Amino acid sequence: MARTNPSSATASPADSSTPDLPPPGGLCAIHQPNLFPRLTTLAKLFAADYWIVLDDVQFTRRDYQHRARLAALTDPDRRQWLTIPTHLPQGRRTAIRNALIADPALARRRTPAMLRQQYRFSPHWPVLAQALEPIQAAFDTGRTAAVAETSARVLLDLLGWQGQILASSRLAARPGRSQRLADLAAITGARSYLCGTGGMTYLDTNLFTAQAITVTPFLTPTAGIWAIGRRISALWVLMTLGPAALADRLRTVAAAQSVLQPAA
Repeated sequence: MARTNPSSATASPADSSTPDLPPPGGLCAIHQPNLFPRLTTLAKLFAADYWIVLDDVQFTRRDYQHRARLAALTDPDRRQWLTIPTHLPQGRRTAIRNALIADPALARRRTPAMLRQQYRFSPHWPVLAQALEPIQAAFDTGRTAAVAETSARVLLDLLGWQGQILASSRLAARPGRSQRLADLAAITGARSYLCGTGGMTYLDTNLFTAQAITVTPFLTPTAGIWAIGRRISALWVLMTLGPAALADRLRTVAAAQSVLQPAA
């Protein structure tokens, strides 16, 4: 079936400048910016050809948009929240991209200090410490989403990901939970949308089928490092295994996506 064009009535107006779109036919992941994302989230982004950062939906206080659960290097069951205190100018209706860091200078000092406290004894800490510079610079924007997105980008870069990152706020999409995602995938020319287990519980796959896009369920192993991959930041695995070994694990999971039966 031929692709349809998203309606001009968008959920939020796209920026006047058109972003550089990826080559058509890729595997698309759409996810909110998460601060040092969990292993399962990072694996989904790694498996995609490009990631659309869902930054124009409502900010959620008790989600991972401004916090990460850090696991102690020697005991992953001992955990501590790393949180960026965030102010919502429009209250609960504030979009993720408009959320402001309550005290950027303080957050900029505390974030690397907490990471150093947790992981300085890892043989892989020097690699991470050197990679934190872009995250430090992101605090200067005063926006929580910029820091969260940059933290995920840094991890993907350390793992050798070659994909592209786009922002949903710069793309035209109709409102509606599933419709928005289908439109975003369509406008970027995706052949398939990579959907996590949570999304599969509510996603209307017919909206993707109408635009000639398949929905590929993203599945990860359940044993070993993956057993706690939904509950803690991927930093623990990175600091335990190192970038090269973790990248090998993620490539194995990514390769498995190509043989999954599409859900639409």
